[in-house]
Amino acid sequence: MSKIAVIDIGTNSIHMVLAEAEPDGSYKILDRFKDMTRLGDGTFRQRRLSAESRARGVEVLKNLTTLARNKGFDRILMAATSAVREARNSGQFIEEVSKSTGVRVKVVTGQEEARLIYLGVRQSMDLTDRPNLLVDVGGGSVELIVGNRDRLLHAVSLKLGAIRLKDLFLTKAPPTKAKLRAMHEVIEKELHATLERFRQPEFDRIVISSGMAANLAEIIYLERTGAPIPQINLSTITLKEIRAVEQRLATSDVDTRLGLPGLDPRRVDTLLAATSVIRQCLEAIGHKEATISDRAMREGLVHDFIQKNQEGLLIEQEIPNIRLRNVVALARRCHYPETHSRHVATLAKSLFDQTKPLHGMDEQEREWLDYAALLHDVGYAINPRQHHKHSYYLITNSDLAGFTVEEIEMIANVARFHRRALPGTQHLSYKGMSPARRRVLEKLSAILRIADGLDRSHFSIIQEVRVTLGKTVNIDLQALADSELEIWTAQSRADLFEKIFGREVTFTVQVDPGLSTNGRAVHDHADNVAVTVSPAS
Repeated sequence: MSKIAVIDIGTNSIHMVLAEAEPDGSYKILDRFKDMTRLGDGTFRQRRLSAESRARGVEVLKNLTTLARNKGFDRILMAATSAVREARNSGQFIEEVSKSTGVRVKVVTGQEEARLIYLGVRQSMDLTDRPNLLVDVGGGSVELIVGNRDRLLHAVSLKLGAIRLKDLFLTKAPPTKAKLRAMHEVIEKELHATLERFRQPEFDRIVISSGMAANLAEIIYLERTGAPIPQINLSTITLKEIRAVEQRLATSDVDTRLGLPGLDPRRVDTLLAATSVIRQCLEAIGHKEATISDRAMREGLVHDFIQKNQEGLLIEQEIPNIRLRNVVALARRCHYPETHSRHVATLAKSLFDQTKPLHGMDEQEREWLDYAALLHDVGYAINPRQHHKHSYYLITNSDLAGFTVEEIEMIANVARFHRRALPGTQHLSYKGMSPARRRVLEKLSAILRIADGLDRSHFSIIQEVRVTLGKTVNIDLQALADSELEIWTAQSRADLFEKIFGREVTFTVQVDPGLSTNGRAVHDHADNVAVTVSPAS
């Protein structure tokens, strides 16, 4: 499972959801946090985020990211909507957030916001095969979306958000009839033009989402039953009930509104605008009832992330070690020869373990050798010719998370010298190393050169190596079949090993066709043949 924290920087509220994502596309919301920051207050008149709202927003985001990290959520996504995308000083705000939290804010377009809302709502209910109208009433914008259970059909973002309408028309409570009428005319004009463009004769149902819609449902349910609403998602409210709440809000001052059972005090000045938009949407399409969804853009962001990173999430599940995971991810992006590379890594680690009295290296160097073996052939993605040099380039330029610069340079050089020229001062990457690191590079490269040679055919013919250390280093090979090519190649690449350790390398082969990489016998009986190979001159 992968932990994801998603932060939705809305015009009215900042939301965070903490989710566990599964590679199969499912996810589980573990926790939710919300702060009604009112980032958009005054923004749409001034076209700027005020210093106060910026400071408030940065502080909230800093606290949320700290909370997420303390809970073990290191992958944090932030997306901002209309207040930020329309403010002339949004760049300043984004820089302040990045500096304070270390997270980059993605400012989404209205169309992208609508798409993400659709993805979120679709996870909360069956939208059926027929077109549904989804209405998300935010602080700065209203997203109208037509979609069914399979796909999004139409989407548009309208500048009819509750804070925007409040700033333009509802500066007093109760508002004047003239201001109310002006607001209703603007809403009607925008809705009519949009629905005409959709050219949809009929909708299966209307679904409304956002905190505004949820609070409206809470008020209506209390009035209807005298009890709190048991579940927001899939609850329904009628046009008649919506009109009644709208009328009460439109004719009340602030103190009277605060006495309305179920009203969130933080929405005392914005719920009227949101309710008017919802009521006029229902009237425009001729529906008498709306269904509430408790999902929105933030859940859509989680779902979108999973869909776009499914392969990476599968790797996370398969390989918990982040260093190995990133190495394998790079190897797969470069379409490496997986069977060969993994087999060479196995042989290299076996040689490393059995020659430890000679080289004196430890677990850290063994890990570098393992990763260099897995990546030694990634250069084929650029060109087979001189692929060892291309492997060095790809490894050093692939931003391997979890490794220091020095480690990446070591792994890349070991891969670089798995064939052809021996490392020397004519090579800049070698020349720039300290004498101690040069020595490590030479030892690891010496081992990898032999291991790679032992799988020259890429058929994993050499199944096991057994090393005997003496005046010479004898490597006894357990083979599946004839292995002359492997032995010849390994012997020709033993030059660096012999130079570094001052000992001759010989190979002895035991051919056993009964051996198998998957543990099953290839034949019922095996013929053991011992072959001694002299060192290359």
